[in-house]
Amino acid sequence: MADESRTSIYIVGAGFTGTTLAAELRSKRIFGRVVAFLDDDPSKIGTTIEGVSVLGPIEAAARVIATTPADEAIIAIPSATHEQLARIYAILRRANFARIRIVPQLSQILDGEAHLIQAREIDPEDFLARSPVRVNLKKSLAYVRGKRVLVTGAGGSIGSELCRQLLEGGAERLYLFGHGENSIYEIERELRLLQEEGVGERATIVPIIGEIQDKEYLDFILSRTRARIVFHTAAHKHVPLMEANPVEAVKNNVFGTRNIVEACKKNQVERFVLISTDKAVEPSCVYGASKLLAEEIVLNAGKGGEHYLVVRFGNVLGSRGSILPLFRRQILKGGPVTVTHPDTRRYFMTIPEASSLVLKAGGVGAGGEVYLLDMGNSISIRDLAEQMIRFYGFEPGVDIPITYTGLRKGEKILEKLYADTEAPEQTEHHKILKLHRKTLINGRIDSVLARLRPICFFDPAEADVFRNRRVLRSVLEEVIPGIGPSQEEPEF
Repeated sequence: MADESRTSIYIVGAGFTGTTLAAELRSKRIFGRVVAFLDDDPSKIGTTIEGVSVLGPIEAAARVIATTPADEAIIAIPSATHEQLARIYAILRRANFARIRIVPQLSQILDGEAHLIQAREIDPEDFLARSPVRVNLKKSLAYVRGKRVLVTGAGGSIGSELCRQLLEGGAERLYLFGHGENSIYEIERELRLLQEEGVGERATIVPIIGEIQDKEYLDFILSRTRARIVFHTAAHKHVPLMEANPVEAVKNNVFGTRNIVEACKKNQVERFVLISTDKAVEPSCVYGASKLLAEEIVLNAGKGGEHYLVVRFGNVLGSRGSILPLFRRQILKGGPVTVTHPDTRRYFMTIPEASSLVLKAGGVGAGGEVYLLDMGNSISIRDLAEQMIRFYGFEPGVDIPITYTGLRKGEKILEKLYADTEAPEQTEHHKILKLHRKTLINGRIDSVLARLRPICFFDPAEADVFRNRRVLRSVLEEVIPGIGPSQEEPEF
């Protein structure tokens, strides 16, 4: 690519976002020069905006840049559907742009203005899922204005996106809590840079390194920070890894959740939102069982009328440890792409969409309830693999093979979003459902946790069960049928 100070840039979309972006690029000449807009609107084609020609239609990009060369294209159409983005991306690839970037979707923009700093490389997930749900975040985030907000797992995929969107909600302070110093450092620097470039409001950003397993520290932090809203996203999530380390899954996901809930109750936290998963529905793995127990802890905490609630959804595209980054690595090394079973299907939404709906549910949800994000139709993992292979310019089964590895322990061919005992009910937002929940665990959570505690935390009086995987699964089996030990399950 040419030297950045000489980079020639096309902006695809001559609307408000595109022209705002062009003005910003003009003021920051170091990033390059806008040579033209590309647009499909006949009333704009042939005109000039602030001295920049509007060319088109977009379909003619290859012919247009033959006469007006450019190094980079920035797609500045935040309202574009996934289908429209896929079409535009294919056109720009054929036109041989060295770099293609995209500005955020409408769900990530509160004030209608996208900034250059928010532009990023286009990814397969930008058009593999359904078109994202539109959420009026400015209205949805009214409940955080002037409040102190803490996000656990703030360096993770969902936690960091919640922080990006919360940046624009008018919170007084935003506490970034996590145990990974590098991930917390990265999201802190990103948020500060966004603020410097005019994105969001001037919330004070405070990074905090800590463990949700440290009960006393959580109590100390919440008493010092006086946070009034907590989003709890921190969890161990990788199914096969947690099957290999089931005690740690329960120690972190169950007792960590109990620690943060108790600390929040003690320190007058007004609103608590647990991020849960479809794996908690009729669990077949310890990770799912741990999240089901975590749900019960939060629901019990919300029975007294406090706004302690659960938001459940399926997979998110592109999250750390998810299938898309794995497919990407496999494709870029020449394959094969591995799929567990040809019939496997999962529910997916993008990280920004899931986060915006979580923030919406956090504001409208009542305490002691489970809210479910409408995930649309499930997606075939095999089809997802084929689409990703084509995104990178290869033909599935010809250039890049697909192989089937078989289901791993704890995995299902199909996931359910709610159990047969949970009846979904529509809420005021058409993509957020409330579940009427009846479970076997309800009313027994304290006794279950009492039996799990000496397995996770050493007690001299019950030293024989410490870290014993078989005993852990036996206890879980009593309230979650099908989760018990197998013949191959080792003790430790």
